[in-house]
Amino acid sequence: MKFNKMQGAGNDFILLDGIRNTYEDYSTMAKQLCNRRYGIGGDGLMIAEKSDVADIKMVYYNSDGSKGEMCGNGIRCFSKFVYEEELVNTDEIKIETGDGVKTAYLTVDNDVVKEVTIYMGIARMSPKEIPVSLNTERVLNEKISIKGKELEYSAVLIGVPHAVIIEDDLEKVDINSIGEEMEKHSLFPKRINVNFIEILERNKIKIKTWERGAGRTLACGTGSCSGAYIANLLGMVDEEVIVETEGGILKIKIIGDEVFMTGSAETTFKGEIEWE
Repeated sequence: MKFNKMQGAGNDFILLDGIRNTYEDYSTMAKQLCNRRYGIGGDGLMIAEKSDVADIKMVYYNSDGSKGEMCGNGIRCFSKFVYEEELVNTDEIKIETGDGVKTAYLTVDNDVVKEVTIYMGIARMSPKEIPVSLNTERVLNEKISIKGKELEYSAVLIGVPHAVIIEDDLEKVDINSIGEEMEKHSLFPKRINVNFIEILERNKIKIKTWERGAGRTLACGTGSCSGAYIANLLGMVDEEVIVETEGGILKIKIIGDEVFMTGSAETTFKGEIEWE
């Protein structure tokens, strides 16, 4: 079984061609292949398949075997993968995801994808859509008790559910402990990604993320979009924001409730694995 290993801002993935090849039980495959000691290693598994509504379909599984609707850093890697592997032949790609059709705009040089901009769609803050078990119009500056400490958070759906917590100094925050407990809190019936952000300037934020189904990762594309969107909504940053993740830089642009994400994607290696 041939695979590509790719990364976007340190968020790493295994990609498979599901058009020329047929696979089954992606959940088991994701758990085994994403294992960093007994498999290839990765934050998630992506499979390219045919689509009836777009140019191509992205199927995504987290490293714990759970299915994900979308992945921001992943979809940039996916866009580079399908273009360079000649599964599509256009530099503007409509991609079917579990969160609807997304558009990828590729910057290409000598048939190599250098940068990808993704139209992430409309940010949604309705508790029913995210979902969050609250009877409010939107989830903004709400309180939650984690590890005996009251935290203030906002929540938004950009591809997948995200909570955003604004801190003065991320170095003083126990990201893993708080993130792990908050992900599975009863307020979030489908679990939630937890993003901790620090405002550096009007056009720059720092972020650390605990991802639903993957744990602590070096970056999260949809999380970076969510952090920038919430900070902008609260009047703390401008419409164009540089996001410093632990694994690299992303550029987020906000136009009303529409969100665009720009960043690089890299193929780290290709290989083959025996799979029964």
